[in-house]
Amino acid sequence: VSVPGPELPERLRLFQRLREEQEQRNGAVSGAGPPPGTPIRIALAGRGHLPGRALQTTPFQVATQLGGGLAEAALVARVNGTLQDLDQPLATDTDLELLDFSTPEGREAFWQSGACVLAAVAEQFFGATLCSGQATEDGFFCDLHMGDRTVQRGELPALEDACAAFTRAGHRFERLEATRQQLAQLFKHNPFQLQQVEEEVTSPTATVYRCGSLLQLCRGPLLRHTGLIAALRVLTSSAAFWRGAQDQPSLQRVTAVAFPSPQELAAWQQAQDEASLRDHRRIGREQELFFFHKLSPGSCFFLPRGAHIYNALVEFIRSQYRARGFSEVVTPNMFSPQLWELSGHWQHYGSHMFSFSTPSETLSLKPMNCPAHCLMFAHRPRSWRELPLRLADFGVLHRNEAPSTLTGLTRVRRFQQDDAHIFCTLEQLQEEIDSCLDFVQTVYSVLGFSFRLALATRPQGFLGNPESWDRAEQ
Repeated sequence: VSVPGPELPERLRLFQRLREEQEQRNGAVSGAGPPPGTPIRIALAGRGHLPGRALQTTPFQVATQLGGGLAEAALVARVNGTLQDLDQPLATDTDLELLDFSTPEGREAFWQSGACVLAAVAEQFFGATLCSGQATEDGFFCDLHMGDRTVQRGELPALEDACAAFTRAGHRFERLEATRQQLAQLFKHNPFQLQQVEEEVTSPTATVYRCGSLLQLCRGPLLRHTGLIAALRVLTSSAAFWRGAQDQPSLQRVTAVAFPSPQELAAWQQAQDEASLRDHRRIGREQELFFFHKLSPGSCFFLPRGAHIYNALVEFIRSQYRARGFSEVVTPNMFSPQLWELSGHWQHYGSHMFSFSTPSETLSLKPMNCPAHCLMFAHRPRSWRELPLRLADFGVLHRNEAPSTLTGLTRVRRFQQDDAHIFCTLEQLQEEIDSCLDFVQTVYSVLGFSFRLALATRPQGFLGNPESWDRAEQ
């Protein structure tokens, strides 16, 4: 276990002072919202209403009052449509929903809290600097800067034991709303989180959580304390790069998963063992369908049997394209960076593209077909009578994925996809979307797949003009 640096007590004292000042402000009368202690009305779905006090009553207190094990099961709250910590007081009349591990929001908060536990322990265990800790769809990971040191597989059991001891200690997750200046002071000894503050924090304040000796820039919400994490399993360690770019500092990525009970961890482990029997990498090797080789990382070698299946799938999709009015096209693999600068991909995706220089120019392998199809559409004047114009492409794509993320056929560097783009008028848009969803439903039904849909909303660094986004979101 590494000895903490001299800057750690300084950071923790600063955090504690800022948090005490925050609590004093929250307890004072302000112009926004009712004064502290004002009676408020708390509405609970299917449970009627409860009385509360503004800036005093917390969702956890409500869960405790309701009984029935809610206080033990609830992880975070949805307050008037916004997620927040259970210990964060309610400010005004509230529609309240208590979320447990069975909900997507509850699992995300649980695993984000697990990432904080892993980060807090890893910083002390390895003497590492936390770069980022994030929840994923099936667990969480931490990226750590450790200089030339690497995390050895044999160290993972001891790291897991240290995480278990840390969770049993019941460390609280303490929340602080800090200004940019305060963030700069809190993270002045961590250049990675300081860079996150400078690049990602666009609002006047951002949220910092403390857990034990860890301070982390984190949106939240998180659990009340680490004791709610009853089972944690450290899974893997691998190399990674800061921001996923190979020209950035080399990091160590540690992945893990956690659950509210040992029984849930045991059930998860059983499901993993059963899934390993269906692992496509094992099936591909044993049935001589495909393989991968270190001399071409992230690029699949399809053997004759695999190529037969591959071509059958391509022909199936081609038949669907023809039936649905798509025209197949062939586009180049290499383009000038000018195209990607024009489309916006160079600014947002340049580090994930393979580029190379010749004596006279720089070229890039295409990571997607969109700009090429736009060039094809724009190469001559078009008539409205040609719309909708549906272009399909099986062209080869290349993406510069980090070595640590390459996973069989599910994450590769060289691939082809049933990719298409539709050029249409706004009046035709609804019908084309309906047709695309029917396309997906048909193909997935034939293959025996089920799926669920999620609506993508406007990101901070969006492409296109705001007017088009406004129209789309209506």
